Amino acid sequence: MGATVTTANTAENTWGGGNEPMGASYGKLMMWFFIVSDALTFSGFLAAYGFSRFKFIDNWPIADEVFTHFPFMHGVDAPMYYVALMTFILIFSSVTMVLAVDAGHQMKQKKVAFYMLLTIIGGLIFVGSQAWEWKNFISGEFGAVETKGGSIIQFVNKEGERVKLEDFAVVLPEEREQLSRSKGKWFMSEASLPTYSVAEVQAGFKAHPEILVRTEKIYRDTKEDQANKDLQPGLNHNKKREILTREASQKLVDNSHLVVEGANLTRNEYGSKLFADFFFFITGFHGFHVFSGVIINIIIFFNVLLGTYEKRRTYEMVEKVGLYWHFVDLVWVFVFTFFYLV
Repeated sequence: MGATVTTANTAENTWGGGNEPMGASYGKLMMWFFIVSDALTFSGFLAAYGFSRFKFIDNWPIADEVFTHFPFMHGVDAPMYYVALMTFILIFSSVTMVLAVDAGHQMKQKKVAFYMLLTIIGGLIFVGSQAWEWKNFISGEFGAVETKGGSIIQFVNKEGERVKLEDFAVVLPEEREQLSRSKGKWFMSEASLPTYSVAEVQAGFKAHPEILVRTEKIYRDTKEDQANKDLQPGLNHNKKREILTREASQKLVDNSHLVVEGANLTRNEYGSKLFADFFFFITGFHGFHVFSGVIINIIIFFNVLLGTYEKRRTYEMVEKVGLYWHFVDLVWVFVFTFFYLV
């Protein structure tokens, strides 16, 4: 009889059916449920990215060659610098959110509003930066050519430095007409016409014998490269693209099928189109989370200014939004690590 009473008391101490199971309010518990389910979703996306990259490891784009732009520094090669800055800003916004939650525990309305404002500014900067990254990724920088076999070839000089199509392509007296649904068969259509046609690139390549073709294939360091690592520690010696001879380059250029400028869901001047598909989907999905978090933070910010939580004598709503914001920041750390760094 006594054992039965003890068990009942223990169960009631754990949760007696009130509004705070496990010592957490209903709102916090539901937020944790959402975070766990969303974490599984992001895990699935990153796992799919990992499998695809492993399968096409020999021709997967190198992030240091793709994300090289920095605002107001046109033409300056700054690999991954701006992405690192974006990451720092987002992590710092997580710090300001912690300070806002702490100020809420102390019932300091002005401090909560101040730190919430800093968090909102950090989120807006990150979303704007991500949109800027998308713009550069979509528009491209150098341009490339797709062969009839579906391979992407890029152009370099004899020193192995990338060359833009505009630096050697010629303008021929030809008229190009974009395929539209009204003129195509079975209502086919094509994307906007590239700046140069295949014939113009081929003619320009023949007129510049110093230009070579670089393929998608990646090869590792040779023994000589390994020995020279200490002499040039700042260079990325681990991965290099295959550069063909002039004769082999000419054969691939003659087999050209399409000029590719930038990246989209169909083609990608940097290499495998799967890289672009995952980039748009994963970073876009995360960007949607950040944008949603900014909107929610703005609503909470105005409620703080209106004194809503002062009247309730609790800033728990700020804490619940803070949980979501920390989750979004943590997810970006994984996206940044697996997508940009590894």
